[in-house]
Amino acid sequence: MILAMDTTHEVGSVALVDRGIVVEEVVLDGGDGYGHLLFEALGKLSVDVKNVDGFAAACGPGTFTGVRIGLTAVKGLGEALGKPVYGVSNLDALMRWGSGAQVVPFYDARRGEVYARLLDGSEVVMPLARARELTGEGVEWVSFEGVEGMNVILAPRVIAAMVGRIAEERWTRGERPDAASLDANYVRRTDAELNWQDSKA
Repeated sequence: MILAMDTTHEVGSVALVDRGIVVEEVVLDGGDGYGHLLFEALGKLSVDVKNVDGFAAACGPGTFTGVRIGLTAVKGLGEALGKPVYGVSNLDALMRWGSGAQVVPFYDARRGEVYARLLDGSEVVMPLARARELTGEGVEWVSFEGVEGMNVILAPRVIAAMVGRIAEERWTRGERPDAASLDANYVRRTDAELNWQDSKA
């Protein structure tokens, strides 16, 4: 059983996944941040965290603070309990709602750009028009929101369960990453870094 969480965007979630089945899933409103919500949600789960096989978190791309909260939580749990810890890309989770051979997941990254996983597996941040140029015709687009003029498969914003399923697949394959190996997947610099660079221009 995997305990997974997502705190990377405005709709967060915590889920327990056992052999691909969602045992429990709690939706979190991240409008005021997740610091006070996350451990409340963990405390309400019917399964003691000591009894799970591993922990997983959406590791980005997403908001800098949100990504850090989820990763810090699973790192702490993994270290304290000696359990494996998995980081799962949001774009990897999002991609699972596609069904074709060429799926391109993407979502809003602000500043007129999107996070996207291109067909070569690279994760980028760029204007959507540029991503469309690079991928060409015949791809299946998946996102949290529709885009005018595009045929987009809509995925739910609640992704902790999918994060848990992906982590469980890795656990089944024998992967046992420790907490120290977990890293954030920001794709681009933080807003603070971008604002600092703008001020220097």
